[in-house]
Amino acid sequence: MKSADTEFVGGPLDGRILPIPLGPMYGVPKTYKVPVPAHGDVAARTLVYVRAKQQRGLRWYWRYEYDEAATARASG
Repeated sequence: MKSADTEFVGGPLDGRILPIPLGPMYGVPKTYKVPVPAHGDVAARTLVYVRAKQQRGLRWYWRYEYDEAATARASG
């Protein structure tokens, strides 16, 4: 399966570049959900990142931006 190194902006994954599996049309998914297991007194939650277009010069690429509202809804 092919993957693309994709940048994450905002939230706990800010500044990281992770390989994201590509879909059937070789694009990254519109949303990327990261399950975070419970640890000690902190409850389990799901981080939600939304795909956004980033442009540098004449070239563009996808990156993921943290969606705090969707994370709150997904975590219950």
